Amino acid sequence: MQTGFRWQLLALVVSIILFGVVLGFRFINGAENIATETPTATVEVTVTVAPTFTPAPTQIAVAESDPQDNSSVTFTEGIVGTIQRLNPLLITNQAERDITSLIYEGLIDINEFGEPAPDLAQSWVVSRDGYEYVLQLRQDILWQDGIPFTANDVVFTYNLLASPNFPFSEISAFWQTIEIEKLTDYLIRFRLAQPLASFPTLLTVGILPEHALSGISAEQLLSHPFNLNPIGTGAYQLEGLRSSNGQQIEGVDLQLAPNYRLRPEGQAGYEIDHLRFRLFSNFDSAIEAFINSDIDAMASRSMNERQPLLGLASAESYTQIEPTVSMLIFNWDEGEDTRFFSDLRVRNGLQLSLNRDNPIASVLNNRAIVADSPLHPDSWTNNSQFRYPEPNPARAFEQFDNASIIVPEDTDLGDYLYRFSILTTENPDKIAIAQNIANQWSQYNLDVTVESVSSDIYQERLATGDFDTAIVDYVLGSDPDVFAYWHADQYPSGLNYGAVSDSRISEILERGRQTVSNLARVEIYRDFQVQFANQVIAIPLYYPLYTYSVDRDISGVQLGFISSPEDRFRTLQNWSFRNE
Repeated sequence: MQTGFRWQLLALVVSIILFGVVLGFRFINGAENIATETPTATVEVTVTVAPTFTPAPTQIAVAESDPQDNSSVTFTEGIVGTIQRLNPLLITNQAERDITSLIYEGLIDINEFGEPAPDLAQSWVVSRDGYEYVLQLRQDILWQDGIPFTANDVVFTYNLLASPNFPFSEISAFWQTIEIEKLTDYLIRFRLAQPLASFPTLLTVGILPEHALSGISAEQLLSHPFNLNPIGTGAYQLEGLRSSNGQQIEGVDLQLAPNYRLRPEGQAGYEIDHLRFRLFSNFDSAIEAFINSDIDAMASRSMNERQPLLGLASAESYTQIEPTVSMLIFNWDEGEDTRFFSDLRVRNGLQLSLNRDNPIASVLNNRAIVADSPLHPDSWTNNSQFRYPEPNPARAFEQFDNASIIVPEDTDLGDYLYRFSILTTENPDKIAIAQNIANQWSQYNLDVTVESVSSDIYQERLATGDFDTAIVDYVLGSDPDVFAYWHADQYPSGLNYGAVSDSRISEILERGRQTVSNLARVEIYRDFQVQFANQVIAIPLYYPLYTYSVDRDISGVQLGFISSPEDRFRTLQNWSFRNE
C-alpha cells in the first residue's frame, strides 16, 4: 500500500480492500445455503411523495462568466484534479468523487458518526445469519428528469457492477458473489455468499437511472455520453461544464435540483443554490486563487497540504481525522535472522521502549495525531476507555532479556541483542520518523537502520515480504472491519504483509465481520483493540489530519466523521453567506 497518503488514490485502495474481502470469504466458516431467517434488525424513516419535472443538464460550454442571476447564491470551490466522467460507477479520482456525491445518492449513506443511515433505502432488515438483506426503497424519489425512482434502477446499477465486462475487475469480482432480486417496485433483496456485517457500507455507491441507460452494457458505459450529462437523484444537478477550448473540462457548475427541493429533507435550508467547482492542475495555483478570492473553499488532499491552508488569513479552517492510520509492522515470517519478531516478549519490548509522541510531534507537528488503535478513533466501535501502554524502559529491558528466541549462533551481532531495519519510502517525513524510532531503539542495545526506497520498490518488497519492519499506511473505511490487514489467512496473497499469525486476533476478526448486531460488534471490536495492543500485532504511529478551509463569510460548515473527503458536504444544507 502506498505510503504518503493521497486522497486521489482512495478509490483504488478501497477497491483493493473490497477484493481482499472477496478473497477472505473462502476462509470464513459458515453455512453454504442461502438463508431465509426472520429479519431481526430494522431502521425506519417516513416518506412523502412529491412529483415534478427537471430539465436535462447542458453540454460542455466554452465560458468562464458566471451563468447565475443576481438572486442566486454561488459557492465556488477549488479542486486539484481532472474530470473525465461524472458517473459514480466509473470514478477514477477524488475530484470526480466529490462532484458525483452531490448529483447521485446511494441506497445507504454514512452519517456524522460513521454509521450506516437511510438514503434511497428508507429501511432494511437483515436475516439472523447475515446472509440476506431486504431493503425497503423510498417511494417519493424522482430522478432529476422527472422519472420516478424504482427497484429497476437498483437492479440495473448492481448488474452493471457485477458484469464480467465492467472496467474495474476487482469490483465486479465482488458483486458477482452477490445475488440481487427485485421483490416489488420498492423492495430489493440481496443474498450474500458469506456473512459480511459491513455490507451496508458497500451500498453507498450512487444509483444510475435505468430509463436513461437501458440496453447499455458495462463495456459501453465507459464511453457513453451520459458520463458528461448525468442524471441523478441528489440535491444538485449538472448545470454546465466549462472549458476554454471546448475539450478539457476546467469547471463544473451545479444547481439545486427542483425535484430534491420538494422532498421533506430538501424543503428547508440550501441557501447556496449554485455550486461552482474550478479545477486546477496543481496545489500552488489553487492556493493562489484562494488568496485572490477567486474561490471560496479548498480541501487538503494530504496532511502536507494542511499548513498552507491554515495560513490563509481570510479563511476558517475545519479539521478532522483522515480515514488512515500509519503503522509500524513486523515481519513475523522473514527467516532465521529476524524470526525473533514472532516472540511476544521481543515485540512487547519494542512497544514499551518507544515514545511515539516524540517523532510525531517533532516531524509531523500539527499535521497528525498519535494513534493508539488500528481502528479509526471516531469509529462507533472505538474503545475510548482503553489506554495504550506507556513507554516503560525498565520493563522493556526485562522483556528483551527474557525473550526465548535467540538469533543463530553464526550471526555476528557484536554487542547488540538484535539487528533489523525499518523499510519506508523516500518520503522525507517517513524517513525522519523511521530514523527517530531507530535512534530510540538503539538505546536498548539494538542495531536498527533505515531503508528508504522508491514507492514502486517499496510496494514490491511489502508484497513479497522482503523487509524486517516497515512503516505502512492503512486506509480505514466507515466500517471497523480490518480483516484484510490482520487475519492470518490474508498472508501471503492478501494485505497481511507482515504475516501476522495470531489465532485470537483472527477469531475476533471473523466474528466481527459475521455478527449482524451492531451492539455485539461494538464489544467485539473493543476487545480487538485491547488484544491488538496486548499482543503487539503492530505499533500504531499516527492518524493524518484532514483540513477544509472555507472563506470566513460562509457559516454553517461542520465536519463530522470523515470516511472519504466528499463527506465534507454532509452539512451543505446549512451553509450560507453571512453577508447575504
